[in-house]
Amino acid sequence: MAGSTTSERILASALASFGTRGYEATSLDALASTLGVRKQTILYWFSSKEALLDAVIDRSAVELAGALEGALARAGTGWARVEAIVRSVFRLAARRPELLGLLREVSRLGPPATVRLTEALEPLVVRAASFLDAEMEAGNLRRHDPRLVLLAAYSMVIGMATEVEVLRALGEEPNARSLVRRRAELLALLHAALVV
Repeated sequence: MAGSTTSERILASALASFGTRGYEATSLDALASTLGVRKQTILYWFSSKEALLDAVIDRSAVELAGALEGALARAGTGWARVEAIVRSVFRLAARRPELLGLLREVSRLGPPATVRLTEALEPLVVRAASFLDAEMEAGNLRRHDPRLVLLAAYSMVIGMATEVEVLRALGEEPNARSLVRRRAELLALLHAALVV
């Protein structure tokens, strides 16, 4: 299917650009040039740059949710589930940095982009908060506000995985070895904060 291939190529290119360069720094003309198509081809599939961003957010939310659901399906119980999620996100940072870069960019853009992403991921967030609350209620994890724990973990993971210039300023070269070390440090920090 040529049509589906074209739209998929546009979405992949837009994700790469939005997630690395940023939404404002990405023009439809530049995307068209990268893809070897005319701008009108992009506008045939996506009526505007905003519509393209919405489609990229929707596709990315599905991919992220799928990766996290897959990690949870293979995880054990209690702390092992928290660890599985963190490891899964760091794997995404290594394999698909543009995906996490998009999350960072959407957070920076604010509404309506953040609302769209939040609504897409809300079922996963509700499940995660319920899991944390149950583990805290059972005494397996220290009592904290589950949603704030999720927000703190999200912020730490996204920061440690995507803020390349901040990492360099702190003397941390963003490479695979460093990513593994940052993941281990984050897991140790979360373990110390959460596990009784």
